[in-house]
Amino acid sequence: MAALGSPLQTFRGLLRELRYASGRPYRDTPAYQHIVAAFRAHRVTSEKLCRAQQELHFQAATYLCLLRSVREHTALHREYHGKGERSPEEVAGLVGFRLPQQPGGKG
Repeated sequence: MAALGSPLQTFRGLLRELRYASGRPYRDTPAYQHIVAAFRAHRVTSEKLCRAQQELHFQAATYLCLLRSVREHTALHREYHGKGERSPEEVAGLVGFRLPQQPGGKG
């Protein structure tokens, strides 16, 4: 298993991505309440084995990777996605050319 970092870093990263994804205050969302409850339920005590926390940490790190990837994909898609078909004049202008003028005032 790859190094996951600390559970606290993963928890903070999840909350950061939740804040980016949510349009409203993120502490009111069910996702926030679920994440906090899951991390509290799986914290290590002297009476528990650490396996459940490691499983939760791995799942949380995987979910964090998914949230970051979706956010970054959306940003890249928004920046580089085509705007539809362009006219020949507009395409020529993009590459720094001008289309020749037709005689008689056409074009």
